[in-house]
Amino acid sequence: MTAPTPRPSTPRKVLGRLSLPERNYVADALRTETVGGVLLLAAAVAALLWANIPALHDSYESVSHFHLGPASLGLDLSVAHWAADGLLAIFFFVAGIELKRELVAGDLRDPKAAVLPVVAALCGMAVPALVYAVTAMAGGGSLDGWAVPTATDIAFALAVLAVIGTSLPSALRAFLLTLAVVDDLFAILIIAVFFTSDLNFAALGGAVAGLLLFWLLLRGGVRGWYVYVPLALVVWALMYNSGIHATIAGVAMGLMLRCHRREGEDHSPGEHVEHLVRPLSAGLAVPLFALFSAGVAVSGGALAEVFTTPETLGVVLGLVVGKVLGIFGGTWLTARFTRASLSDDLAWADVFAVATLAGIGFTVSLLIDELAFAGDRTMTDQVKAAVLLGSLIAATLATVLLKIRNAKYRRLWEEEERDEDADGIPDVYEEDDPAYHLRLAVRYEAKAAEHRRIAQEKAAARHELAEVPGGAGEDHDGPA
Repeated sequence: MTAPTPRPSTPRKVLGRLSLPERNYVADALRTETVGGVLLLAAAVAALLWANIPALHDSYESVSHFHLGPASLGLDLSVAHWAADGLLAIFFFVAGIELKRELVAGDLRDPKAAVLPVVAALCGMAVPALVYAVTAMAGGGSLDGWAVPTATDIAFALAVLAVIGTSLPSALRAFLLTLAVVDDLFAILIIAVFFTSDLNFAALGGAVAGLLLFWLLLRGGVRGWYVYVPLALVVWALMYNSGIHATIAGVAMGLMLRCHRREGEDHSPGEHVEHLVRPLSAGLAVPLFALFSAGVAVSGGALAEVFTTPETLGVVLGLVVGKVLGIFGGTWLTARFTRASLSDDLAWADVFAVATLAGIGFTVSLLIDELAFAGDRTMTDQVKAAVLLGSLIAATLATVLLKIRNAKYRRLWEEEERDEDADGIPDVYEEDDPAYHLRLAVRYEAKAAEHRRIAQEKAAARHELAEVPGGAGEDHDGPA
């Protein structure tokens, strides 16, 4: 008996069309992040103006370093410190929920689909760190800032897209979002492992006990913000006093939320909480952090020093060169060795442009800068300037590259959004559904009937006009 001929397997597409639920989630998430990104840009510009206008500089320093909070609880912090350790805990809480959702319900749930963004993100962090290390060592600088250029700021990147008006296809936007989520995960690990000071085990034990209580309450189905918000504040304060960076508390609580849907649920608890908290994170927490972190002195001399100081040059090259080489190289190698092919609608130039856009680092880069060079105010400010300058260069290059392909992106975007049967679902997701074609047939038949009626009316009007003696417009008697 002859063995059946195996069916040829369809090669997996890299950056292909998203599933409809994933597309809807990504669209909602990116809409909020884009608005937050514009606010982030505005806050960064406001910080630079506030810190560089001579009449306002002193007030910026006074506000940033103004202390408030209960000293007896170890929380007598400056405003800038509250923004970095307190408000960013909200940002990392949302990042924790995003990561959990990606792992249990998103693209990272499928190991085959997860390989590409995970490898690309890892390469996109490792190569910038390597570029920084080589540059710093070659110039005799400090290796302390190796982690600064490793993080991508999704809000800032989306703000750039909003400003330049690029209709980036949803697959590329989702790739950028997933990169940033994985970036955040490893940035959290970097902060926890490399930037933990002397541990206070009593406070750490209290934080762990608080997290355990948080998890038990979730498991027990207890609801009510008035239960979780006070508990979250206690956990955050204990984590801060433990010596571990306080933002880790936000990540831990975000990861505890259930992000898979049960029968009868339109949204999981994690998705619901993320929908409520994300605007607070993107619209308030991150912009305020930017306001009190991006205020560095900018002058011709200061900008020149960015390219002559090994640490700051390493940050710029890490963001502008390292990110591109890492993400593009990781994506290409993954496609090459997994026998996957790029989506028919895209070209490798598109991946290169997105990799360039990922060179925009801001929120997490500034946070790591403050941790890496703690106690060295001069170097901290110089590296902040390098982060801003490197991000600006990356944004400019990405703008040029994306604009070249913008017409193609617009066509793809319009095709993705087309909904001729007006049922709220893009047509590309219904092309195999017979009911979709029947709905279109009804709509087209109604349109055809309407056009036939209009044609008959026009023909009748033309016939009546032709029967008027002398023809139309001939109501004069000729020359006198």
